[in-house]
Amino acid sequence: MAARTIALAHGAGAPMDSPFMTYFARGLADQGFRVARFEFPYMEACRRKARSRTPDPQPVLLACWRSVMAALGGHGLVIGGKSLGGRMASMIADDMAAAGLVCLGYPFHPPGGPNALRTEHLKTLKTPTLVLQGTRDLLGNREEVSGYARSPAIRVHWLEDGDHGFKPRRASGRTAQDNWNEAIAAIAAFVNALPR
Repeated sequence: MAARTIALAHGAGAPMDSPFMTYFARGLADQGFRVARFEFPYMEACRRKARSRTPDPQPVLLACWRSVMAALGGHGLVIGGKSLGGRMASMIADDMAAAGLVCLGYPFHPPGGPNALRTEHLKTLKTPTLVLQGTRDLLGNREEVSGYARSPAIRVHWLEDGDHGFKPRRASGRTAQDNWNEAIAAIAAFVNALPR
């Protein structure tokens, strides 16, 4: 039986079975975790109608997360996801008593909007949290994030030269797979260290 269940939500523009989400789900499963993925209602509608839609309003996204957590049992559950999915998880983690939170590229601000911060709730977050972030992420790079106030419950693991999907430039000498594998190892260590 798996030691922990990790529930992951997708980002704003790609489904739960995108190459990124699939790689992380398989990598974490290989580490001995039970991994559950799901889609928000707007992404399910995109599949049915084969057309693009903008994300659901925040109350719908949060209600979906709560429903998923209830279906998975809640106790000992680690939640998170890619960008939007991780951000929404961070907004309910304390209320839903998640055991841990993992954000795969947190969108600290919108693209091109560094003054429109999405960090207020991160100042008081109590859930043990690991943020995996590329050092050159356009939604929050190392220099920007170092200046944000955040709870001591949040730890940021920097992925060298990574963008929002952790992909580095060729000149860095690293590959996306290098950063993805580093992120998976960091998540495994973080989750395994959580209190039972």
